[in-house]
Amino acid sequence: MTPSPGPDAPHSQEPDCREPDSPEPDSPEPGLAIGLSAVIVAVTGDDPKVLAIRHANGREGLPSGPLERGHRTLEMGLRSWVERQTLQELGYVEQLYTFGDRDRGEDGARALSLAYLALVREARPAGDADAAWQSWYRYFPWEDWRDGRPAVLDRLEPGLRAWAAAAVNPRMAETRVERMRLCFGSAASGQEAGWQGAGWNEAGWNEERVLERYELLYEAGLVAEALRERGAARTAGTPSGIEMREDHRRMLALAIARLRGKIKYRPVVFELMPPSFTLLQLQRTVEALSGGRLHKQNFRRLVEQQRLVEETGETTSETGGRPARLVRFRREVLLERPAPGVRLPGGHGRRA
Repeated sequence: MTPSPGPDAPHSQEPDCREPDSPEPDSPEPGLAIGLSAVIVAVTGDDPKVLAIRHANGREGLPSGPLERGHRTLEMGLRSWVERQTLQELGYVEQLYTFGDRDRGEDGARALSLAYLALVREARPAGDADAAWQSWYRYFPWEDWRDGRPAVLDRLEPGLRAWAAAAVNPRMAETRVERMRLCFGSAASGQEAGWQGAGWNEAGWNEERVLERYELLYEAGLVAEALRERGAARTAGTPSGIEMREDHRRMLALAIARLRGKIKYRPVVFELMPPSFTLLQLQRTVEALSGGRLHKQNFRRLVEQQRLVEETGETTSETGGRPARLVRFRREVLLERPAPGVRLPGGHGRRA
């Protein structure tokens, strides 16, 4: 996979953490198709959503289409396909990566696919395609820690243990266990290819390692896309989340990781907010994206210290309690300092 030259790619993200393929002789690459795919994100209430399209085979995917001769730029081509398929007009857009791995397409052929991240306020999709907003935790249920440790990890752990134990030599087994610790925050160590039954916990969990976790599960054969590539039957007990077509779940994983990292140093979260909102709505949106709970007082103190918002002078009673003050994003902050993000307080992972 070849990274795009986007300026804001997080340093912590390594798009491919799989074990390398065996070397093959050089040979000419046949003509490549170029596809454009959009990860379109919105937040409704406390649910982070992605715009997905259901195809004739029942498999879900991202809005996408080929680069055509009439598209003057790549981004214009992307916007054209999105509007054609969903009637959704895009605002904020940034390129993620260029995906071109061998054998990761539907038919096993190589194709270049340029993935983009777009942030919008949710709108009802329409157009030529069967499009609908879906929670991104349908595809990555192990990424949502807002109600505590996800139960799906109990079902993933045995498969990953077996994968580590199946390594061909002790060095590879050690590497696999280390990757599992890095990705899932495992506290295990010691016996059985590095395992000693300590299981998963929140210690060491890094919410930005979404792509690394998906790649690890892919390599271990614990997601449907890997079984599809290998021609293996999917078992009912595979806790893989909802399958997506081609490499689209991998693109979505990268988009989630990029957004989780970027909200800490750029005010992109406000692209998902209405013109006016309460501080509680802002907190719930950040929690929805990051997958963890924030300490209410700490979060508000940090937002106020950074002067990210300003009061509108109005209130709302939609919260059900006392009227809450409405605020809006203070755009002057973009000129005042170079990296005005929503700093996540130390209470990340704890309930407010």
